[in-house]
Amino acid sequence: MLKFKITIIILLLFIFPRVSSAAVLLDRVVAIVNKEVITWSELYRMMEFEATEQVKSLKEEERMKIFKGNEAQFLERLIDMRLQIQEAKRLGLEVTPEEVTEAIENIKMKHSMTDASFKESLMKEGLTLELYKKMLSEQIMISKVVNQQIKNKIVVSDDEIKKYIESNKETLSDSETYNLRQIFLKISRDDAGKKIIIVERGFLIIQRLKAGESFSALAREYSEDPSGKLGGDLGFIKKSHLAKEFREVLSHMKVGDFSMPFWTEKGLHIIKLEDKVSTQNIDEIKEKVRRQLFENRFLTQYKSWIKGLREKSYIEINL
Repeated sequence: MLKFKITIIILLLFIFPRVSSAAVLLDRVVAIVNKEVITWSELYRMMEFEATEQVKSLKEEERMKIFKGNEAQFLERLIDMRLQIQEAKRLGLEVTPEEVTEAIENIKMKHSMTDASFKESLMKEGLTLELYKKMLSEQIMISKVVNQQIKNKIVVSDDEIKKYIESNKETLSDSETYNLRQIFLKISRDDAGKKIIIVERGFLIIQRLKAGESFSALAREYSEDPSGKLGGDLGFIKKSHLAKEFREVLSHMKVGDFSMPFWTEKGLHIIKLEDKVSTQNIDEIKEKVRRQLFENRFLTQYKSWIKGLREKSYIEINL
């Protein structure tokens, strides 16, 4: 049966109903967020739910030691979530029953679940349908306030995208794959005596290539790489898997070109670009960059917004 851990982990922060004054007296208050309290039992149940199976299998005493070491971090998350719900309510944001029903239907559709299997999964997680609806409602409310206050205000311009692409060509072109041939002359850069001989041999090869001789034939004749027996054929190699020296040389080459000799730490190389394949077109790359810039800006502004909510709120922590 499909579990709801992934979906519920985010939502769980809101499953704990506001406690009455009498109940608070029977439970330790670990934080006050404006006029609302967070109790130790809320914090404990959150940690219990998100614990790994390995942690859950531990004895109570050992499990509590682990929880004790992480309770401050979990409490901060609970406080942030409570602040966002309070801000949403202050702004008059609401969630309709229809929105909650639609969210549930989308979840069932995504996981190919029937009504019966959906309810069975909730029961296995110790959740009632009403409690789950409450969780979804509060999560939708948080999404609304985050969209209104942050996401809807973020604009990524075409100029920003263009500049980012220009500054990150190597990273963004990771989808490029090259079909290469190589002539490799093995020697260390520090071996000065042999280096002169190798350089001369390299330029002799270049002269023969310019004269129209076959790259494959010259690779079989000169290359000291195992691929030499195959005419220097290296096959298709993803750009990200190539040494930086190769990437630099290839950035100036067109299909069919051969390079001038260049050094790596392993020796002297001459390569031929047989083909280049890109799995992304420019529009896909632009969209990828737009999403990345948007996400970076969102995270920065979200942290700043949360910080602002904290600064204007009364928060008391009693761990």
